[in-house]
Amino acid sequence: MSAHYLFLTTSTREPGHLGNTEWLAREAAAALPEGTRQTWHALARMALPPFVDQRHTTGTYAPPEGDMKTLLDATLAATDIVFVSPVYWYSIPSPLKTYLDHWSAWMRVPGLAFKEPMAAKTLRLVTTSGDRAKAQPMIDSVQLCAQFLHMRWGGALWGKGGPPGSVQNDTQALQAAQGFLSGTAA
Repeated sequence: MSAHYLFLTTSTREPGHLGNTEWLAREAAAALPEGTRQTWHALARMALPPFVDQRHTTGTYAPPEGDMKTLLDATLAATDIVFVSPVYWYSIPSPLKTYLDHWSAWMRVPGLAFKEPMAAKTLRLVTTSGDRAKAQPMIDSVQLCAQFLHMRWGGALWGKGGPPGSVQNDTQALQAAQGFLSGTAA
């Protein structure tokens, strides 16, 4: 199967404003071999219903509809999933948390194979923040999500964020971005 990267941007920044994290992710994506399939979805621009935990009541979920169906299909079609997530209060932005919560539902839709195909995928994180140490709780959380589904952990690409455009001055992050998605980062 040829590589297919799913990029899920999770910032709640106003539309039309490219943040540091997405800018860094696009730099990393530009370094992929020409013709590598890429799908980008902005989670904050999609209709993501709140997750209702039915694991201990009905135990099953109906197949997703609308944008959740779009995300499920994109998730299953990808070989590599990249969370493009700035650090919000030492954690992930709420659209990404909602998306991840729905993984619990997708594992319990009758007739849907979700957990097994996820084990063949690689999960990566691109993030920015003012301080690398303050990003670590979020990085650990995403890595644990990969471990739970037996996904390969492709690591985290961190850049020095802050005011718009500041990551463009982080030469270490820019260098790492060049090989991050192919696994050849410095």
